[in-house]
Amino acid sequence: MEKSALDRIHYEITPSQPSAHLFTVCCTVPVPDAAGQIFSLPAWTPGSYLVRDFARHVVRLDAHANGQPVAVRKLDKSSWQCAVCEGPLTISYDVYAWDDSVRAAWLDTTRGFFNGSAVFLRARGHEQKPVSVMIEPPVGIDNGTWRVATTLQATTAPEWGFGGYSAGSYDDLIDHPVEMGQFDHLQFLVAGVPHHMVLSGRHRADTGRLAADLARICEEQIELFGRPAPMSRYLFLTRVVKKGYGGLEHRDSSALICARDDLPVTGDSKISRNYRSFLGLCSHEYFHLWNVKRIRPQALADSDLSREAYTEDLWAYEGVTSYYDELVLMRSGLVDLNGYCELIAEAATRLWRTPGRLRQSLAASSFDAWTKFYRPDENTPNTVVSYYNKGALVALCLDLKLRLETGGECDLDQVMRQLWCRYGQVEQPVPERALEQLSQKLSGLNLAPFFDQMIRGTEDPPLAELLAAFGIEAQLCLAPPNSDRAGVSFGVRLASGSAQVQTVFEGTPAQLAGIAAGDVLVALDGLRVEPQDFDRALSAYVPGDKIRVHVFRRDELMELELTLVERVADTWVLRPYAGDDEAKMARRKAWLRQ
Repeated sequence: MEKSALDRIHYEITPSQPSAHLFTVCCTVPVPDAAGQIFSLPAWTPGSYLVRDFARHVVRLDAHANGQPVAVRKLDKSSWQCAVCEGPLTISYDVYAWDDSVRAAWLDTTRGFFNGSAVFLRARGHEQKPVSVMIEPPVGIDNGTWRVATTLQATTAPEWGFGGYSAGSYDDLIDHPVEMGQFDHLQFLVAGVPHHMVLSGRHRADTGRLAADLARICEEQIELFGRPAPMSRYLFLTRVVKKGYGGLEHRDSSALICARDDLPVTGDSKISRNYRSFLGLCSHEYFHLWNVKRIRPQALADSDLSREAYTEDLWAYEGVTSYYDELVLMRSGLVDLNGYCELIAEAATRLWRTPGRLRQSLAASSFDAWTKFYRPDENTPNTVVSYYNKGALVALCLDLKLRLETGGECDLDQVMRQLWCRYGQVEQPVPERALEQLSQKLSGLNLAPFFDQMIRGTEDPPLAELLAAFGIEAQLCLAPPNSDRAGVSFGVRLASGSAQVQTVFEGTPAQLAGIAAGDVLVALDGLRVEPQDFDRALSAYVPGDKIRVHVFRRDELMELELTLVERVADTWVLRPYAGDDEAKMARRKAWLRQ
């Protein structure tokens, strides 16, 4: 066997039984471990911080070497050890693929998708060796109708086709998701780099407009960090469904899910709320090219994906990225100033309506993502704060604070560029609190009290004070303008379109009266509860009123008495103003580039 072959781990993946949702995967190790080769499957995938135990979807596994079967012993929930043998050793297994998300694997007679973490076993001790991959066409399906979309490096495979691909290592292998089936393809060039989007699923999108808008987003981000772009090609893998939203970043691509109505249609030049949301998702995952995939936290870089990787800094990666994903929409001209203020107000309102912000710090939210944020229950709003949501607002405040207190000499853009230069460009993992330390070093400011309050404390971000210095009035109100929102607090969130209680908020009249999550509201003061008019019905009451509430808990009818209280101010309204304060207008222009 040639030396080059001895240095390479080879995989073959075949959509072997599309109707049964099974991929067949083979992994060949030329020179297996002399003590018995161990194989394992990751427990989670980078970018999604929850142990998902992908190995539970392995439904058959065996091994052979030199034409003879090799005994395999399972070591734990995701690891197998082969008996001692001479190579080459091949382990063969089937993976059940019926997860229609961006995180795992899916296969049916119309489409296939896989994230490498969910299908490729790791050969222990060989993780740094180069990898070859043969992606086979589906069995039993007309091969001429399916194509392949991935950023894996093609070797023998034609463009958009089945065949041979390669990766530099195991980590590289699992960082290039694969879409296969029938899809539409659009292409655009940014900073000399080919960019592609494939749309899988029925749609009637204006692909020309979509390509033009995405190009503006990508151009703005590349300019922020500086040319050249860190990749030679980029691919948005987009699954279009009736209702859905989500994304997962990868080194040279992203896997997205969007609703059909999120995409622009021919003849409509406006940016709808749905389309704006989809552009924000694309902007978010693209920003991760730098922040997470290359500006990479030490804890994640050190992980072998077999167990949780704890860090208190997820806010600095997901929260900061969430701040920039909408700021880039503003700077690239895809939303105007009023639209950007609306986005900030919506984010702030979500935070202020989350009681958990007063219990959990951003550092704790980051650390506990594995057990709390990604495992929400009916009490989550009372105990958890989102490191995306609050992290974005803290990043906004940090940016404005840096600009204001240094007279425009320092800002968060500079901090991010320095993180890129010091860590990302040289592939050096980022230590904990690096963003905090670098912000202080570059600005010369003592930011320790700010970070202690915002990151390790539970104080609310000082939005109104900082935004005012940039010509934006921010007010915390009882209700948005022209709304029918009641002036009293009941204290529940109902499930969409239902009278069933989804959440009972802490310290509210509903909780004090004994209403619980899962209860179905039947009547208020003897009148039937209509979910769509629930808030309007409450508007007839004033603070201090007592009302009789009938609920079903399981199959038992219960009557409770509830005393209403005044609703607290939890709705943000932002208004830009054009005054004669030239300093404020100059600051705003430098910040927003408008």
